[in-house]
Amino acid sequence: MNNETYLNHPTFGLLYRVCLVEENQEIFTTLYAQRLFFLVKLKPNGVVSFETISRSDARVLVENRLRHMRRTASVEDYQELHNIYQRTFV
Repeated sequence: MNNETYLNHPTFGLLYRVCLVEENQEIFTTLYAQRLFFLVKLKPNGVVSFETISRSDARVLVENRLRHMRRTASVEDYQELHNIYQRTFV
């Protein structure tokens, strides 16, 4: 199953979803260079906000998500995020 998610940023173009951080918050990166990272928040009124975050902050958020998933998620979901982490940050 392919769960790739893309979002169009008004300035930076097509963004690729790295992972869900918590409810209504996800990390996205630029599609090709994967140098710019954004914390994308969906507000209750349906407005999407983009917050630029550093690569190291994005990495910490993904590592925290991996720790949480190791305890609560299926092995397949954890492994999928771990693979994304390896491709993006290692």
